Amino acid sequence: MSNTSINKSVFFRALREVVWEFLTDKDKLGEWYHPALDSLSADTEYSLVKSEGAGEKTPLITGRVLEFEPPTKLVTTFVIGPFQGKETTITWVLEEVAGGTKLALTHEGIAEASGGAALDLMMALDKGWDEHFATLRVAVN
Repeated sequence: MSNTSINKSVFFRALREVVWEFLTDKDKLGEWYHPALDSLSADTEYSLVKSEGAGEKTPLITGRVLEFEPPTKLVTTFVIGPFQGKETTITWVLEEVAGGTKLALTHEGIAEASGGAALDLMMALDKGWDEHFATLRVAVN
């Protein structure tokens, strides 16, 4: 359902390779999004976590890397608790623009994964992406 997809675009005064690192490197992901257990790479699973007391790490977001084309395209699945194990898909596309990079995100499958809670989850995810991208702008630039 394309009318339930979240679409975002963000511009950076940085090379695609730099922005790519912030999407895939475990340490850089933690600067703007959530810390990752490992860096993302082709055909792997990933887990973004929050730290609990005593150094425990609780998964917030899990998924699989479906496409990995540095530094232009990354496609992953995205699973959070409210989806009850159902996968959504995030496509990240990086394009060169005059003096920098355009990052486009498409988050699909939210309605199918969340059923009756679709609108509330889409609104929460939409707001969350805006907040994360604001932090990413600071980290990258």
